[in-house]
Amino acid sequence: MRGPRVTLSRLLACLALALFAAAGSAQQARYNKDYRLIPQQPVETGDKIEVIDFFWYGCPYCNKLQPALERWRKRIPDDVELRRVPVILKDAWAPHARIYYTLEALNEVERLHQEVYRGYHVEELYMSKPDVMAGWAVRHGIDRQKWLGAYSSPEVENKVQRAKRLTRQYDVDGTPTIVVDGRYLTSGNMSDTLEGMIPILDDLIRIARQKRAEKK
Repeated sequence: MRGPRVTLSRLLACLALALFAAAGSAQQARYNKDYRLIPQQPVETGDKIEVIDFFWYGCPYCNKLQPALERWRKRIPDDVELRRVPVILKDAWAPHARIYYTLEALNEVERLHQEVYRGYHVEELYMSKPDVMAGWAVRHGIDRQKWLGAYSSPEVENKVQRAKRLTRQYDVDGTPTIVVDGRYLTSGNMSDTLEGMIPILDDLIRIARQKRAEKK
């Protein structure tokens, strides 16, 4: 007695399904290769999955990642929130963190975050000097005294010190680094290309979403 006849169309459909499944599996982030676990850190985004962009304005790789990261921001899922933390691995990086938090204090991050990268990597400004940055701010439409007041304020200083602590607590050893939900860390040296960090980021968000669902 012969079994059911396997038609060519059915065989092709099965093959296509197998290839699709294999491709999906290959695209999943792999622990210890594409990401690593860090001790669970507090999440500041409540019900939303937290994504932290750990960056340094002087990092050429952060600069190169920015276009891909900005494209990702335009399609960010509704249950995800992006935060930025300037990395301070050495004292020489602290003035760049101060720039970011000064922009934040003046509500100018969205308008000028990318312009800081341009100032460093294209215009080659010595951005660790307060006078240089004050001049930069004026050229971008910010009152000099407002900039200097925020730049030297206790609020900004406290945030710079906190950035130092977060760099250590999140076990950040280089830039760019992205941490999802205070637990899953990927970085530029864990991806074949900088743009390849984005699919890994998407996978880590799916993992975090699943873990959150399991806890409900």
